Amino acid sequence: MLMNRDKSVLLVIDVQERLAPAIHDGERVAANCAWLAAVAQRVRVPVVVTEHFPDKIGATLEVVKAATGGAQYVTKQAFSAQGDGCLAATAVQERRQVVVCGTEAHVCVQQTALELRWAGKEVFVVADASGSRNPADRELAFARMRSHGIEIVSREMVAFEWLQRGGTDLFREVNRDFIR
Repeated sequence: MLMNRDKSVLLVIDVQERLAPAIHDGERVAANCAWLAAVAQRVRVPVVVTEHFPDKIGATLEVVKAATGGAQYVTKQAFSAQGDGCLAATAVQERRQVVVCGTEAHVCVQQTALELRWAGKEVFVVADASGSRNPADRELAFARMRSHGIEIVSREMVAFEWLQRGGTDLFREVNRDFIR
């Protein structure tokens, strides 16, 4: 299945101050989450950002915050954002497709993605914008999610599927500002 910007929401999970330094290749993961959020906003895909115990783990990283102006922020205590019910009043419930990125891939990302899939959503986890402290945990999580019908994609796959075609003003704008 292809991602469609009119059916999608971007869900950025727990890219937070005290967790980020422990994530393998964490700066790249955070930068890719920010890139996705900026692209989503440009193509008018709603963005929802979760924070897990922000009083203990810290706020969302500034690089991500800067790219998520207008995003809806929710706090959670359960590892799965879906399990906490904190997504109930967000665009995640309104849209059929949920594009997920963030940390940690084998904990909060995986549990949220699995529960969204079991709730009937089409779920896409962005590999180059999802990370864990241990790369082996990340890879195992991707394999497990894939076995449950969750698509594992890259940030550019997301952007190009949301754009659908070249030759439009929107394509030229995104290509100029994000791809090149």
